[in-house]
Amino acid sequence: MPPELLIVQHIPHEGLGTFEPVFKQADCALLKLDAFDPKVVWPRVNDLDGLVVMGGPQSVSEQARYPYLKREIALLQDAIKKNLPILGVCLGAQLVAAALGAKVTKNAQPEIGWYPLMREPGADGDPLCEPFGQTETVFQWHGDTFGLPKGAVRLFSSPLCQEQAFRYRNNVYGLQFHVEVTEAMMPAWIYANAAELSSLRGVIDPATIKQQTPQHLPRLHELAHQIATTFVKS
Repeated sequence: MPPELLIVQHIPHEGLGTFEPVFKQADCALLKLDAFDPKVVWPRVNDLDGLVVMGGPQSVSEQARYPYLKREIALLQDAIKKNLPILGVCLGAQLVAAALGAKVTKNAQPEIGWYPLMREPGADGDPLCEPFGQTETVFQWHGDTFGLPKGAVRLFSSPLCQEQAFRYRNNVYGLQFHVEVTEAMMPAWIYANAAELSSLRGVIDPATIKQQTPQHLPRLHELAHQIATTFVKS
């Protein structure tokens, strides 16, 4: 049977993006879970071969408002105990960090748009990080950050956010930044988050994001392909 990956989404427009064709080419069976849907049937960890947890506007601190986040953290803790491969992106990374006992807090400043990412020594020898240079330009959209979980290795950092990626054991990854975004997803995100961008006027400029995207997106797709390809082999 093909490996079954649980794809956890927290909002419809933050899906797999560039990861999806790689997973399908690897013959993975993709089981989508809309965590925000109160009618959704949550799977048993024993029925899964791995989890990919996507981003969203929710915060780990908002579990009273979004009670499914607590259930999701418990699911991730079970998956970690079962030694399942896990890839968390943005909110997904924050949830993985919380499942490992780390604190999730507000970042000093939101990162929305294209920002530099710096490679840390912990990335050396990790096949998932192999194509990353010492500095890359990646897409960001987050206001929260996480502490480095106990026993985890820091992989990347940025000037505005120290914890950009970590590895726990050899098969659990948290990425604060977004490599999965496509050209079509970008305007959808900007439109869906118009109110947030308006409140950050003078700090974040949507026009600048749109202008920079064609320059950086091809390289981002190269990095996304490596990450997805390496993850499905873990």
